[in-house]
Amino acid sequence: MNIRFHPNSGTKPADPVGMLPVCPIQPPTEPLYTWIPLTPLEQMEQNEYDVLIIGSGAGGGSVLWRLCQHWKNQRKRIGMIERGRLVIPTHARNLPTMNQDRLTAYFSGISRPLPGAGPYYPGARQLFALGGRTLFWYAFAPRMHSWDLAKWPVPVQEMESYYGVAEEVMNVTRSFAEGASFTEIVLQRLWMRGYSKAAPLPVAADIVPQFYGQLHTDMFTSSISLLSRALNLRPFDLAVNARAVQILHDNGRISGVKVVSPDKIAYTIKAKTIVLAASTFESPRLLMYSGFQNRALGRFFSNQSFVQATGTIKTTDFPIPWGPLNIMIPQSPERPYSVLMTGPESFYWYPVALERPLTDETTVNFYGYGKVEPRYENRVVLNQNKLDEYGIPEIQVIFSLNQADWNVVGQMTNGIRRIAADAGIRLGAGDGRPPICLTPFGDLHHDSGTCRIGDDPATSVADRYGRVRGVTGLYVADNSALPDTGAENQTLTTIALAIRTADIIAKT
Repeated sequence: MNIRFHPNSGTKPADPVGMLPVCPIQPPTEPLYTWIPLTPLEQMEQNEYDVLIIGSGAGGGSVLWRLCQHWKNQRKRIGMIERGRLVIPTHARNLPTMNQDRLTAYFSGISRPLPGAGPYYPGARQLFALGGRTLFWYAFAPRMHSWDLAKWPVPVQEMESYYGVAEEVMNVTRSFAEGASFTEIVLQRLWMRGYSKAAPLPVAADIVPQFYGQLHTDMFTSSISLLSRALNLRPFDLAVNARAVQILHDNGRISGVKVVSPDKIAYTIKAKTIVLAASTFESPRLLMYSGFQNRALGRFFSNQSFVQATGTIKTTDFPIPWGPLNIMIPQSPERPYSVLMTGPESFYWYPVALERPLTDETTVNFYGYGKVEPRYENRVVLNQNKLDEYGIPEIQVIFSLNQADWNVVGQMTNGIRRIAADAGIRLGAGDGRPPICLTPFGDLHHDSGTCRIGDDPATSVADRYGRVRGVTGLYVADNSALPDTGAENQTLTTIALAIRTADIIAKT
């Protein structure tokens, strides 16, 4: 049947069926000018939030997602403020314009040296942006080992359950390099030489193929992935370029946060519960400036020692395509360090594989992470002699390794040399860099411990549930809450612990 459309000319339709009705014009909607809905601080100041989250990195994003999951059918008001701006809407490695060199250069361009790092922590940089440092992390997502978790106030079995939740929401997989001859052959060499625990790296990457119209736009997980999950569950308020300068409390109870915009206008945002997830440096800074008193506040600052090495390996034994190299040799009770082995393009294999020249040798990168004992002497403190542009004292970092930590560095250095020899890798790449070297303190973004959880008030800022001592309604849920990190990347652990904190908040 043919249906003819007729203009409004006043003539009768030639077809007896008549004209089809004209689709109604949709009423205008409020335009969205950013890739995630934002709420002006002026509007947030008019509300009282059931939960207000300070910081949008791994911890803050996890708490937001979990609370939205719990309260998707409840009329709870959730807000988040982020000091930085909108930079990119995904992990930088998901951008087709990026390779490792450009990613490093971009991070250097939008981050800045940590004020107060000084001679003790010279390599440190800060990134203020929605998503925080998760926009650039390597996406390595191992669990902490049970012997390290045994020192925590949280039961090991409980943490393992939350690891499962975190791994699911982060799309953690050990199959990222499946079928890659580069990984499979080097693994076989290591297994044959006694490295029985060597295994493919667990990577937070969505490698599920697209089918049935499902979209997988975030291959590598960042906090933006968590924020998008939350946004699709229920609405929340989000403000960027919103610097929290003071936590407001009265008679032992949280009441809100003083926030300052880039043009130095101050706002007071009211909240019944506040979750502090501003970073290992900014969370204790905010607490100290807000007048909180705790013997452990800013103390037990820690980071792993970080040894890097570069070598070359003959490729004649690797069937084409080589694929990526992604191997982890985990720590053990006798070996207090872990070693990661990657190739030159382990996270850019697919877009650049056709351009990579097939040579007789290729590069192998080693990353060694050594355990460092959390010590009271390692700390961040307020430097009252240096104020930032908001009039807030900067922090000063005091950090060093003790003899036991230096012994681990020595063990790790010798261990990397042995691993390289056993895998058929010759250290040194002929590019003028040392074949093996100790990375300057701070260059590794595995910092932790300045607002740590624990059972002893003398050695912890918050209790085992993340509740800051001495006040009701204040929680900590970022790297600063971790009492110890072992010798692995702690992002998975931070997210697992933050999800647990959100569950506790939802139950109260």
